[in-house]
Amino acid sequence: MFNTYGLPLVNTPARPRGLRLHRLRVAGVRTGSLDPGRFDTTLRFSAGLTALVASNLKGKTSVLELITWCLRGVPRGLQAGVRHWLTELDLDVVVAGQPMGFRLDLRDGEITSAVVLMAPDVQALQAVRTPDAARDVTPAVRADSSDSYASRVQALMMDRLDLQPLVNSFKETSTQTHGWPSYYGAIYLPAGGDKALLGDQIMSGLPGRLLQVFLDLPAAATLTRVKTAYDVRTAEYKNRRVAAEGAVSARQAERDQVEADLGAARARLAALGPADDGKSLAELAVEAAELARQVADSRELWEELMQAHRRARKQRQRDAKTLNDVTESATARVLFHGLDPKACPRCDQEIAEDRKSEERHSHACAVCLRPVAGDDETPEEVTAEASQRLSESTVAETEARQALEEAEASLARLTHDLAAVEDRLRKARAVTQLPERLLAQEAVLRLEGALSVFPQLPAVTEDPVEQTTIRVLEAGTRVLEGDSKSAASLLFAEVNKEILQLGRRFGITSLEAVEIDRAARLKVVKDGSVEDWFGKQSAGERLRLRIAVVIALLRVGARHGISTHPGLLLIDSPKAEEVQDLDAHTLLRELFILAAESNLQVLITTADSVLAHDVLRDDRILEAAAGKPLW
Repeated sequence: MFNTYGLPLVNTPARPRGLRLHRLRVAGVRTGSLDPGRFDTTLRFSAGLTALVASNLKGKTSVLELITWCLRGVPRGLQAGVRHWLTELDLDVVVAGQPMGFRLDLRDGEITSAVVLMAPDVQALQAVRTPDAARDVTPAVRADSSDSYASRVQALMMDRLDLQPLVNSFKETSTQTHGWPSYYGAIYLPAGGDKALLGDQIMSGLPGRLLQVFLDLPAAATLTRVKTAYDVRTAEYKNRRVAAEGAVSARQAERDQVEADLGAARARLAALGPADDGKSLAELAVEAAELARQVADSRELWEELMQAHRRARKQRQRDAKTLNDVTESATARVLFHGLDPKACPRCDQEIAEDRKSEERHSHACAVCLRPVAGDDETPEEVTAEASQRLSESTVAETEARQALEEAEASLARLTHDLAAVEDRLRKARAVTQLPERLLAQEAVLRLEGALSVFPQLPAVTEDPVEQTTIRVLEAGTRVLEGDSKSAASLLFAEVNKEILQLGRRFGITSLEAVEIDRAARLKVVKDGSVEDWFGKQSAGERLRLRIAVVIALLRVGARHGISTHPGLLLIDSPKAEEVQDLDAHTLLRELFILAAESNLQVLITTADSVLAHDVLRDDRILEAAAGKPLW
C-alpha cells in the first residue's frame, strides 16, 4: 500500500542540511536620481553575524531579496524598479557541504538565462559564471526563464537539503503540496507582526510541520503524506458512498414517480368508461327525447290526477260531514237543499266557522243572522239523500286514487327508462372521445413498459480493497504519530528550556516559562504567571522568540546529532519591530555570541550605524558610504 502511494517504509535520518553564504555580486545600471549609472558590487559574508548597514532606501533589504531570489527561486518582495536595474546576479554558497554558484542573467526584471554551478571549493567559483571543466566547475541546473529557474532551483534545494514535500488535504477532496518556498520562510524571517512562529505561513499547519522536520522527528514528512492520503482517501470513500446511496435513493424516487404516473394514467382511462356497442348516438338521442316528452306528459297527468284525488277526497269529507249534520240538526235538514255559500255574496267576506256552527245550533243564518224557518216534514228523505251523496263521493275518491296510483307507476317506469337511455347515451358519447382514449391507453402502455424495464440499483456494498486501503493508511498514521510523539516528548523539554533562556538573553526579562507543541504553538508565561500565546505578544517579542526557536533547534540538534534547521537566518531591520535601543543592543550582542556558539550564520539589516559598531567588529559590518547605496 505504501509503494502505491510512493511512501517510504524505512525511516532514514536526514542528511546534514547546512546552508552558508559566501559571496554576492550584483551588476547592472541604476536609473533615477540616486547615484545613477552602472554598478558592479561584490559583498562577502563571514560566518556568524554580519550586519548590513545603510540609510533607509539604500539597498539593505534588497540584498536579502537578491539572496532570496537566488536560493528560493523567486524573491519575496523585491521592488519592480530594482529588478529592472539588474543585468547579472551571482551568489556563491555552500549547500549541505557542496559549494554551489548561482548565476543569473537578467533583462527588464526577468531571467533570460541562469545556471547553478557546482565546484570542489568556493574559491573555484569566484572567477567563473559558466561551467569550466579545467576547474572542475560543472552545471547542476540550467534555465532560460524566471519560471523555469524557480521550479528547477526549488527542486534542487529540496534534494540537496534532504527535505520532503509537505502535503496536506484541501477541503478533504484534494491535496496541497508545499515545497522549498515554505521551508525558506524559516530562513528569511517574516516581519514581527506576522503570527507564524516558524516559517511565513500559518495555513495547513505548516509551522508545526516545519518544526517536526527541523527536529528530525521520525518520518515527519512521511507522516504528513500518510495522514493526508488517509484524510483524502477517507473523504473520497465517504463521498462515493454518499453518492451511491443518493443514486439508489434517486432511482427509487424515479420508480415511485413512474408508478404514481401509471396509477394516474389508469385512472384517467377508467374515467372515460368502456365504448357502447348498441344503438348509434343519434338513435339514442331520439329515444331519449321521446322518453323525456313522455315523462313530461306523465308528470303533467299525474299532477292533474293528484288534484282530482284531492278534490274527491275533500268532497267525500264534506259529504260525510253533511250526513252527520242532517242526522243531528233539523236546521241542517231545512238548509240541505239550499245554498251552501262559502263567503258573503256581496263582499266576498269568508264566512267564519263559528257562524256556521251557530247556524246549526241556534238556527240563525250564517250569512244574514236571521232565524231559519221551515218545515222539517221529511227528515228520512234528507238523510237518505245525504247518505247517497256520501256513497257517490266515496266511490269517486276511490277511483281518483286508483287513477293516481296508475299514473305514479307509469311515471316511475318512464323515468327509469329515460335514465337508462341517458346512461347509454353518455356511454355512446365515448365514441367522440376516441383520441383522448387512445392517448390515455398509450400513456398506460408506455408507463407499464417503462416500469417493466426500470433498472433496480443494487444496495450499496463495501469495497474490501477500499476498506483495506483506509485501514492501512489509518494504522500507518497512528504508528507514525506515536513515534513522533514519543520522540517529541524527549526533545521538546530541551527545546523549551533553550527558548526560555534565549528569550531572556534577548531582553524579554519578564519571561517565566514557555511551552511549544508539535503544532509549533508556543505558550508564553510572563509577568507573574500570566499565560498567553505567541501571537498575542508584541511584534518585537515575536521576532526575538522566532530567533530563539531557530537557535534552540540548532542547539538541541547539535546535542543529539540530528539534522535540523539549515543554520541561516535573514533578519530585516529588527528595530522596526518595536525593539527599543537597549533591547536592540541586547538582541544584537547575544545574537552575535550565539551565532558563533551555535554554528549559525545571520544577516541582519539596520539603519543604526552606532548600534552596529557598538556591538560588532568592523569585519562583521558591511556598510554603505554616507548617503550612498549599499550596492
